Amino acid sequence: MPATYTFDVFSSLDGFGSAGGDWGGYWGKQGPELLERRLQLYTPACRMVYGANTFRLFERFWNEIADNPEVEDPWGIAMHEQPATVISTTLSEPLDWPDAVLEREDALCVVARLKAESAVPLRSHGSLAMNHSLLAAGLVDFIQVTVFPVLTGRNGASPVFAGVDDYDLELVDSRLLDGSIQEFTYRPTRHG
Repeated sequence: MPATYTFDVFSSLDGFGSAGGDWGGYWGKQGPELLERRLQLYTPACRMVYGANTFRLFERFWNEIADNPEVEDPWGIAMHEQPATVISTTLSEPLDWPDAVLEREDALCVVARLKAESAVPLRSHGSLAMNHSLLAAGLVDFIQVTVFPVLTGRNGASPVFAGVDDYDLELVDSRLLDGSIQEFTYRPTRHG
């Protein structure tokens, strides 16, 4: 049976994956239930899949964490310790990551092969452009969106689903975390 692939992303209510201004990480809304849930998601064995831009962002974050170890959450450590596949034609080895493999092929070929060969589920946090392509190719089994209770119309960046095709979404799980954060897991099917 092929491994499942989950596109995992954070979003403001108005659909932005991040925000400038003074919002900060998690839009300043994280709580103990969110952090525990994230740890539950990233503690079991899985293989992370990153596009180049998201990998650069996480790599920079981890290089800076040595100076600020108190800012890292246990779930981030668990995610960092999972084996990873980084899909990029612009990065070069060695990658500054504990267990990462660089793949230079097209993401569609790499993920199709990983789904066929992997003994563990595949997860990707962020990597919007790559995951939009994978979604269009029918390679995304689940979209997991954690919606934070904010509107970031002025400072919002990285629209999470801008430019994707039309999809029907089957809700397979939902959770309320810390009384205000919603986590939704959907199975996507192209509409029409």
